[in-house]
Amino acid sequence: MKAGLTMGALCLASLTLLGCASKVQQPDEYSGFLKDYSRVKEAHSPSGAEVMRWVDPTLKVSHYTSVYIEPSQLYPAPKPTDKIPQSTLTGVTDYYDQALKREISKSLPLASAPGPGVIVVRPAITAVSSQTKGLAPYEYIPVALVAAAVSTASGIRDQETELATEAVFIDGESQAVIAQVVRKGTGKPLSNDSQVLKPDDVKAVIDGWASDMHQSYLKLKK
Repeated sequence: MKAGLTMGALCLASLTLLGCASKVQQPDEYSGFLKDYSRVKEAHSPSGAEVMRWVDPTLKVSHYTSVYIEPSQLYPAPKPTDKIPQSTLTGVTDYYDQALKREISKSLPLASAPGPGVIVVRPAITAVSSQTKGLAPYEYIPVALVAAAVSTASGIRDQETELATEAVFIDGESQAVIAQVVRKGTGKPLSNDSQVLKPDDVKAVIDGWASDMHQSYLKLKK
């Protein structure tokens, strides 16, 4: 994102970096996981969050009787860092899997494999990169964007964490793509630039994603 330094300064001065930042993924932030982004458009999730989404207009939800959730992946493959160790990377994807199964199974039984009448959910935690305007860039982290948001009176910068996901929904028999979603969310703030990110810091974001996927299914079913 290459907005001018003036905009960055205004955001910092007003202590509202999140308000100045886009709430949806921009084309230069797409990871390539979905392969084709030409159809996704801005929309609102059932919880009211801004997302980029596409649903096949000919989709007949009643055709599907179960769902197969593929293990979530990190895309592109990340390299652990001091701030985001391997334990965090593994913990984030493990929790994403748990959350999706917990929410979606409320309406559809879980299948053991793709097949006729099965919706395949293929989720990923995707790369997000940024830098704080007027400040040195932080690491490009394939799990969380850690950017300096505000300066406290003591001079310690709070760190805002953002997590992004891209997911594709596939017909388990024909392998046709029936829906896509791209979105991001803000986790718990870290107290300083040396604090290690932990799965607990972004669990609320993941819970929201999983719940919205389930509620989206219910809306389509109606």
